[in-house]
Amino acid sequence: MAETWTLDAPDGVRIYGRTWLPEGGGPRACVQVAHGMAEHIGRYDDFARYLAARGCAVYGHDHRGHGQTGEAMGILGHFGDRDGFQRVIDDMAQVTSRIEAEHPGVPIVLFGHSMGSWLSLAYMEQHGARLRGAVLSGAGFVSGVELAAGLYLARREAARLGTRSPSERLYKMTFGNFNKPFQPNRTPLDWLSRDEAVVDAYIADPRCGQMHTCGFFIDYFSGVRELQRPENLRRIPGSLPVLIVAGSRDPVGKMGKGVERLAKALTAAGVCDVTVKLYPGARHEVLNETNRAEVYQDVWHWLERLLREPKR
Repeated sequence: MAETWTLDAPDGVRIYGRTWLPEGGGPRACVQVAHGMAEHIGRYDDFARYLAARGCAVYGHDHRGHGQTGEAMGILGHFGDRDGFQRVIDDMAQVTSRIEAEHPGVPIVLFGHSMGSWLSLAYMEQHGARLRGAVLSGAGFVSGVELAAGLYLARREAARLGTRSPSERLYKMTFGNFNKPFQPNRTPLDWLSRDEAVVDAYIADPRCGQMHTCGFFIDYFSGVRELQRPENLRRIPGSLPVLIVAGSRDPVGKMGKGVERLAKALTAAGVCDVTVKLYPGARHEVLNETNRAEVYQDVWHWLERLLREPKR
Protein backbone atom coordinates (compact mmCIF):
# COMPACT_ATOMS: atom_id res chain seq x y z
CA MET A 1 0.00 0.00 0.00
CA ALA A 2 1.40 3.40 -0.99
CA GLU A 3 0.48 6.69 0.70
CA THR A 4 1.45 10.27 -0.10
CA TRP A 5 2.22 12.97 2.46
CA THR A 6 3.82 16.36 2.91
CA LEU A 7 5.90 17.99 5.60
CA ASP A 8 6.95 21.60 5.99
CA ALA A 9 10.61 22.44 6.48
CA PRO A 10 11.51 25.20 8.96
CA ASP A 11 12.19 27.63 6.09
CA GLY A 12 8.69 27.09 4.66
CA VAL A 13 9.52 24.70 1.81
CA ARG A 14 6.87 21.98 1.46
CA ILE A 15 8.41 18.53 1.03
CA TYR A 16 6.37 15.93 -0.88
CA GLY A 17 6.86 12.30 0.08
CA ARG A 18 5.53 8.80 -0.28
CA THR A 19 5.33 5.73 1.95
CA TRP A 20 4.93 2.10 0.93
CA LEU A 21 3.68 -0.08 3.81
CA PRO A 22 3.67 -3.87 4.16
CA GLU A 23 0.35 -5.62 4.47
CA GLY A 24 -0.69 -7.54 7.52
CA GLY A 25 1.23 -6.05 10.40
CA GLY A 26 4.02 -3.72 11.38
CA PRO A 27 7.29 -3.53 9.45
CA ARG A 28 10.43 -5.51 10.21
CA ALA A 29 12.50 -2.56 9.05
CA CYS A 30 12.07 0.88 7.54
CA VAL A 31 14.00 1.87 4.43
CA GLN A 32 14.44 5.58 3.72
CA VAL A 33 15.25 6.36 0.08
CA ALA A 34 17.26 9.37 -1.13
CA HIS A 35 16.81 9.63 -4.90
CA GLY A 36 19.32 10.89 -7.45
CA MET A 37 19.82 14.04 -9.45
CA ALA A 38 17.23 15.07 -12.06
CA GLU A 39 14.67 12.44 -11.04
CA HIS A 40 12.02 11.89 -8.35
CA ILE A 41 10.88 9.37 -5.76
CA GLY A 42 8.14 7.96 -7.99
CA ARG A 43 10.82 6.14 -10.01
CA TYR A 44 11.42 3.88 -6.98
CA ASP A 45 7.89 2.48 -6.90
CA ASP A 46 8.79 -1.01 -8.12
CA PHE A 47 11.74 -1.38 -5.72
CA ALA A 48 9.67 -0.03 -2.82
CA ARG A 49 6.85 -2.49 -3.52
CA TYR A 50 9.38 -5.32 -3.62
CA LEU A 51 10.65 -4.38 -0.16
CA ALA A 52 7.14 -3.78 1.21
CA ALA A 53 6.14 -7.27 0.10
CA ARG A 54 8.95 -8.57 2.32
CA GLY A 55 7.84 -6.69 5.41
CA CYS A 56 9.59 -3.33 5.05
CA ALA A 57 8.07 0.13 5.26
CA VAL A 58 9.67 2.35 2.61
CA TYR A 59 9.76 6.13 2.91
CA GLY A 60 11.02 8.59 0.32
CA HIS A 61 10.53 12.17 -0.75
CA ASP A 62 11.28 14.50 -3.64
CA HIS A 63 14.36 16.53 -2.74
CA ARG A 64 14.33 20.30 -3.07
CA GLY A 65 14.40 21.26 -6.73
CA HIS A 66 13.08 17.84 -7.77
CA GLY A 67 9.68 16.33 -8.53
CA GLN A 68 6.66 17.75 -6.74
CA THR A 69 8.83 19.52 -4.16
CA GLY A 70 10.67 21.39 -6.91
CA GLU A 71 7.43 22.22 -8.71
CA ALA A 72 5.98 23.64 -5.49
CA MET A 73 9.15 25.70 -5.04
CA GLY A 74 8.65 27.04 -8.58
CA ILE A 75 12.07 25.89 -9.79
CA LEU A 76 13.47 22.51 -10.80
CA GLY A 77 17.18 21.78 -10.50
CA HIS A 78 17.85 24.21 -7.63
CA PHE A 79 18.33 23.29 -3.96
CA GLY A 80 17.91 26.85 -2.71
CA ASP A 81 19.42 30.31 -2.64
CA ARG A 82 21.41 29.64 0.54
CA ASP A 83 22.89 26.55 2.24
CA GLY A 84 21.02 24.26 -0.16
CA PHE A 85 23.04 21.09 0.41
CA GLN A 86 22.66 21.24 4.19
CA ARG A 87 18.96 22.05 3.92
CA VAL A 88 18.46 18.84 1.92
CA ILE A 89 20.25 16.89 4.67
CA ASP A 90 17.98 18.56 7.22
CA ASP A 91 14.93 17.54 5.17
CA MET A 92 16.14 13.93 5.23
CA ALA A 93 16.49 14.16 9.01
CA GLN A 94 12.91 15.41 9.24
CA VAL A 95 11.73 12.38 7.25
CA THR A 96 13.66 10.13 9.63
CA SER A 97 11.86 11.79 12.53
CA ARG A 98 8.55 10.97 10.84
CA ILE A 99 9.62 7.33 10.50
CA GLU A 100 10.71 7.18 14.15
CA ALA A 101 7.38 8.62 15.27
CA GLU A 102 5.29 6.24 13.15
CA HIS A 103 7.37 3.11 13.81
CA PRO A 104 9.17 3.57 17.14
CA GLY A 105 12.00 1.14 17.73
CA VAL A 106 11.99 -0.28 14.19
CA PRO A 107 15.47 -0.28 12.58
CA ILE A 108 16.01 2.27 9.80
CA VAL A 109 18.20 1.65 6.76
CA LEU A 110 19.12 4.49 4.40
CA PHE A 111 19.22 3.86 0.64
CA GLY A 112 20.81 6.57 -1.50
CA HIS A 113 21.28 6.57 -5.27
CA SER A 114 23.82 8.70 -7.18
CA MET A 115 23.40 12.27 -5.87
CA GLY A 116 21.41 10.61 -3.11
CA SER A 117 24.43 8.48 -2.23
CA TRP A 118 26.52 11.58 -1.53
CA LEU A 119 23.64 13.12 0.41
CA SER A 120 23.43 9.84 2.32
CA LEU A 121 27.14 9.94 3.16
CA ALA A 122 26.71 13.44 4.59
CA TYR A 123 23.64 12.22 6.47
CA MET A 124 25.61 9.27 7.87
CA GLU A 125 28.23 11.72 9.15
CA GLN A 126 25.62 13.88 10.89
CA HIS A 127 22.92 11.36 11.87
CA GLY A 128 24.53 7.93 11.55
CA ALA A 129 23.55 6.87 15.06
CA ARG A 130 19.89 6.87 13.97
CA LEU A 131 20.56 4.23 11.29
CA ARG A 132 20.89 0.44 11.33
CA GLY A 133 22.67 0.41 7.98
CA ALA A 134 23.11 2.18 4.64
CA VAL A 135 23.02 1.15 0.98
CA LEU A 136 24.76 3.34 -1.60
CA SER A 137 23.84 2.88 -5.27
CA GLY A 138 25.49 4.48 -8.30
CA ALA A 139 28.09 5.95 -5.98
CA GLY A 140 31.75 6.82 -6.39
CA PHE A 141 34.45 9.15 -5.16
CA VAL A 142 35.16 12.56 -6.72
CA SER A 143 38.78 13.70 -6.73
CA GLY A 144 39.78 16.98 -5.13
CA VAL A 145 40.98 18.25 -8.50
CA GLU A 146 37.59 17.55 -10.11
CA LEU A 147 35.71 19.22 -7.27
CA ALA A 148 37.96 22.30 -7.34
CA ALA A 149 37.56 22.64 -11.11
CA GLY A 150 33.80 22.17 -10.89
CA LEU A 151 33.42 24.68 -8.10
CA TYR A 152 35.56 27.24 -9.94
CA LEU A 153 33.46 26.90 -13.11
CA ALA A 154 30.17 26.93 -11.18
CA ARG A 155 31.11 30.20 -9.47
CA ARG A 156 32.19 31.75 -12.77
CA GLU A 157 28.97 30.68 -14.45
CA ALA A 158 26.91 31.98 -11.52
CA ALA A 159 28.61 35.35 -11.83
CA ARG A 160 27.84 35.36 -15.55
CA LEU A 161 24.29 33.93 -15.56
CA GLY A 162 22.99 34.14 -11.97
CA THR A 163 22.69 31.40 -9.39
CA ARG A 164 19.17 30.41 -10.48
CA SER A 165 20.08 29.95 -14.14
CA PRO A 166 21.17 26.65 -15.70
CA SER A 167 24.52 26.43 -17.48
CA GLU A 168 25.23 24.45 -20.63
CA ARG A 169 28.94 24.50 -19.74
CA LEU A 170 28.33 22.96 -16.33
CA TYR A 171 26.05 20.33 -17.81
CA LYS A 172 28.67 19.33 -20.37
CA MET A 173 31.38 19.25 -17.73
CA THR A 174 29.41 17.00 -15.38
CA PHE A 175 27.52 14.75 -17.81
CA GLY A 176 29.00 15.45 -21.22
CA ASN A 177 31.43 12.55 -21.27
CA PHE A 178 29.23 9.90 -19.67
CA ASN A 179 27.79 8.65 -22.95
CA LYS A 180 31.09 8.35 -24.84
CA PRO A 181 31.90 4.78 -23.70
CA PHE A 182 28.61 3.61 -25.22
CA GLN A 183 29.00 4.89 -28.77
CA PRO A 184 27.33 4.67 -31.19
CA ASN A 185 24.65 6.25 -29.01
CA ARG A 186 20.95 5.63 -29.43
CA THR A 187 20.08 8.49 -27.04
CA PRO A 188 22.01 11.09 -24.98
CA LEU A 189 21.35 8.94 -21.88
CA ASP A 190 22.48 5.46 -22.87
CA TRP A 191 24.79 5.52 -19.82
CA LEU A 192 21.80 5.21 -17.46
CA SER A 193 20.89 1.60 -18.25
CA ARG A 194 21.13 -1.18 -20.82
CA ASP A 195 17.32 -1.37 -20.68
CA GLU A 196 16.16 0.85 -23.54
CA ALA A 197 12.61 1.07 -22.16
CA VAL A 198 13.98 2.57 -18.92
CA VAL A 199 16.01 5.17 -20.81
CA ASP A 200 13.04 6.09 -23.01
CA ALA A 201 10.73 6.42 -19.99
CA TYR A 202 13.24 8.70 -18.27
CA ILE A 203 13.49 10.93 -21.34
CA ALA A 204 9.68 11.10 -21.63
CA ASP A 205 9.20 11.95 -17.92
CA PRO A 206 8.68 15.72 -17.46
CA ARG A 207 10.05 15.44 -13.90
CA CYS A 208 13.35 13.95 -15.08
CA GLY A 209 16.39 15.25 -16.90
CA GLN A 210 16.15 18.93 -16.06
CA MET A 211 19.34 20.97 -16.35
CA HIS A 212 20.45 22.16 -12.91
CA THR A 213 21.29 25.70 -11.90
CA CYS A 214 24.66 27.29 -11.24
CA GLY A 215 23.67 27.67 -7.59
CA PHE A 216 22.88 23.96 -7.38
CA PHE A 217 26.35 23.05 -8.58
CA ILE A 218 27.99 25.44 -6.13
CA ASP A 219 26.01 23.76 -3.34
CA TYR A 220 26.71 20.28 -4.65
CA PHE A 221 30.44 20.56 -5.28
CA SER A 222 30.92 22.34 -1.94
CA GLY A 223 28.87 19.72 -0.12
CA VAL A 224 30.67 16.75 -1.67
CA ARG A 225 34.07 18.34 -0.99
CA GLU A 226 33.19 18.68 2.70
CA LEU A 227 31.68 15.24 3.19
CA GLN A 228 34.63 13.50 1.49
CA ARG A 229 37.19 15.06 3.84
CA PRO A 230 38.77 12.22 5.89
CA GLU A 231 37.98 13.99 9.17
CA ASN A 232 34.30 14.14 8.21
CA LEU A 233 34.14 10.54 6.96
CA ARG A 234 35.49 9.54 10.38
CA ARG A 235 32.27 10.91 11.89
CA ILE A 236 30.36 7.95 10.39
CA PRO A 237 29.85 5.39 13.18
CA GLY A 238 32.40 2.63 12.71
CA SER A 239 29.79 -0.02 13.49
CA LEU A 240 27.38 1.14 10.74
CA PRO A 241 27.21 -1.55 8.00
CA VAL A 242 27.41 -0.20 4.45
CA LEU A 243 26.53 -1.95 1.18
CA ILE A 244 27.68 -0.36 -2.09
CA VAL A 245 25.96 -1.58 -5.28
CA ALA A 246 27.15 -0.35 -8.68
CA GLY A 247 27.60 -1.26 -12.30
CA SER A 248 31.05 -2.06 -13.64
CA ARG A 249 30.19 0.17 -16.61
CA ASP A 250 28.90 3.13 -14.59
CA PRO A 251 30.76 6.31 -15.63
CA VAL A 252 29.71 8.04 -12.39
CA GLY A 253 31.67 5.39 -10.48
CA LYS A 254 34.51 5.60 -13.04
CA MET A 255 33.78 2.08 -14.27
CA GLY A 256 34.25 0.62 -10.81
CA LYS A 257 37.44 2.47 -9.84
CA GLY A 258 35.58 5.25 -8.02
CA VAL A 259 33.45 2.65 -6.23
CA GLU A 260 36.52 0.86 -4.92
CA ARG A 261 38.05 4.17 -3.88
CA LEU A 262 34.93 5.03 -1.91
CA ALA A 263 35.00 1.66 -0.16
CA LYS A 264 38.66 2.16 0.75
CA ALA A 265 37.95 5.68 2.04
CA LEU A 266 35.16 4.37 4.28
CA THR A 267 37.34 1.55 5.58
CA ALA A 268 40.21 3.97 6.23
CA ALA A 269 37.74 6.18 8.14
CA GLY A 270 37.01 3.30 10.50
CA VAL A 271 33.81 1.82 9.04
CA CYS A 272 34.23 -1.88 9.84
CA ASP A 273 31.59 -3.52 7.62
CA VAL A 274 31.76 -2.33 3.99
CA THR A 275 30.47 -4.65 1.27
CA VAL A 276 30.88 -3.89 -2.45
CA LYS A 277 28.75 -5.55 -5.11
CA LEU A 278 29.86 -4.66 -8.65
CA TYR A 279 27.62 -5.95 -11.45
CA PRO A 280 29.48 -6.80 -14.69
CA GLY A 281 28.27 -4.75 -17.65
CA ALA A 282 25.66 -2.81 -15.67
CA ARG A 283 25.50 0.96 -16.06
CA HIS A 284 24.44 3.74 -13.68
CA GLU A 285 20.95 2.80 -12.48
CA VAL A 286 21.39 -0.72 -11.14
CA LEU A 287 17.81 -0.72 -9.79
CA ASN A 288 16.65 -0.18 -13.38
CA GLU A 289 19.11 -2.46 -15.16
CA THR A 290 18.40 -5.59 -17.17
CA ASN A 291 19.54 -7.62 -14.12
CA ARG A 292 17.45 -5.60 -11.65
CA ALA A 293 15.94 -8.76 -10.15
CA GLU A 294 19.43 -9.85 -9.09
CA VAL A 295 20.13 -6.42 -7.57
CA TYR A 296 16.83 -6.39 -5.66
CA GLN A 297 17.57 -9.84 -4.28
CA ASP A 298 21.12 -8.93 -3.24
CA VAL A 299 19.93 -5.83 -1.39
CA TRP A 300 17.21 -7.82 0.32
CA HIS A 301 19.58 -10.62 1.39
CA TRP A 302 21.95 -8.01 2.84
CA LEU A 303 19.03 -6.42 4.71
CA GLU A 304 17.93 -9.81 6.02
CA ARG A 305 21.42 -10.49 7.35
CA LEU A 306 21.41 -7.09 9.02
CA LEU A 307 18.09 -7.75 10.72
CA ARG A 308 19.21 -11.16 11.99
CA GLU A 309 22.40 -9.86 13.58
CA PRO A 310 22.42 -7.90 16.84
CA LYS A 311 23.20 -4.22 16.49
CA ARG A 312 26.84 -3.48 17.21
